[in-house]
Amino acid sequence: MTGDSAGRLVVTLDLGGVTDQAGLMDRCARDLALPDGFGRDWDALADSLADPSVWPSGTADRGLVLSVEGWRAYAEARPDEWSAVQEVFAEATDRGPGLFVALGPGGSSKEGPDQPG
Repeated sequence: MTGDSAGRLVVTLDLGGVTDQAGLMDRCARDLALPDGFGRDWDALADSLADPSVWPSGTADRGLVLSVEGWRAYAEARPDEWSAVQEVFAEATDRGPGLFVALGPGGSSKEGPDQPG
């Protein structure tokens, strides 16, 4: 976790190696430090993302930037699920102030950049 120039906490959600919804939910639970009772479905993910009380400590006052990386292989392998993920991100940012979702590099963090430069 790092901060951005506006003081918001930046959390990276690394989807490298994720191949299905179950893997995505496991990665979200791990990278976002979601509570043990996290329901591991689309509604539970949207609720968790929109609820500052489950964000890392001190984030509710500062804001949270979720940087999603390594997403391209998952998006290509599971386009319907990826569409659902994008809807969850949009719904969560609309419901709760202070949450921003940014798509970072689409390739795996273990590989080189997926675009020149």
